[in-house]
Amino acid sequence: MKTKLLMGMLFLWSISCACSSAQNTSDFSVTEHCLPIADPYILYYNDCYYAYGTNAQGFAVYLSSDLKHWRRNETMALSPEDSWGDKGYWAPEVYYIPSLKKFYMYYTVNEQVCVATSDSPEGPFVQDVKKPLWGVEKNIDPSLFIDSDGKAYLYFVRFTGGNVIWCAELNSDLKSLKEETLTKCIEAREGWERKQAVVAEGPSVLKRDGVYYLLYSANHFESQDYAVGYATATAPMGPWKKYPGNPILRRDSDKAGGLVGTGHGAPFLGKDGKYRYIYHAHASQTEVQPRSSYIKDMNWDNKGVISITGEVLRPVVVK
Repeated sequence: MKTKLLMGMLFLWSISCACSSAQNTSDFSVTEHCLPIADPYILYYNDCYYAYGTNAQGFAVYLSSDLKHWRRNETMALSPEDSWGDKGYWAPEVYYIPSLKKFYMYYTVNEQVCVATSDSPEGPFVQDVKKPLWGVEKNIDPSLFIDSDGKAYLYFVRFTGGNVIWCAELNSDLKSLKEETLTKCIEAREGWERKQAVVAEGPSVLKRDGVYYLLYSANHFESQDYAVGYATATAPMGPWKKYPGNPILRRDSDKAGGLVGTGHGAPFLGKDGKYRYIYHAHASQTEVQPRSSYIKDMNWDNKGVISITGEVLRPVVVK
């Protein structure tokens, strides 16, 4: 028992130290004037922010204590040798599951959703069974939501007449679907969603005051009009009603801070108890790649309407 307790204390101490070293404003130099990830996701855990995003091979993890200054971890969060698949590592999201005392990473590789686990948000994340979560067909962009009754749902994209967001309840292992629960959620039908392609993707689900909010992105990611909207429902599988004021983040709005191709982000709760939204944008007005990530405030008004507001926070990488 003493050994287990000591190991647990050392584990928590190592995370705390890692985050402290991620931000020491009196002693750092900027190595990149951006956070160089696309399809970004932030986990806030144990007073530290962890950022993950699309990469060519596996996933790096960046650590910060203030959201502005980030340090890249020396080791990969997920390496190809610990994963099924060998290319197209996209859109990782990481969750701590207290009941299982594990961190779960849901991600895409070879256009299939996979899940890997770790004892630490820094990894290494490993797939104990190297196969897709649901290998029936191509599917991408997974996002987990656990409801107040303990039921877990996975939202992801299927190529069923364009990119379409679907949902299914997960089994208790959080690594397999209850296929009989597969339900269509969101497809691109509105004008703003179809300017370059028939695409609805990058889902994230929150529950607030009994209302379920599904944030998503639409259009081809290479379009300067790639944008973010949301829909609401009274149950985790819908039916979903799109907000008539969509999109809530787009390049032709002053809310986008002059960026183009803004989208495929994720909401997160910060240490101050406030929600923010991390998202990516194109490299410039003329070049798509390399994409990088930015952060804005996310708010609800007294009618339950979401807005992504405030000045753009432009993270940097330091050493």
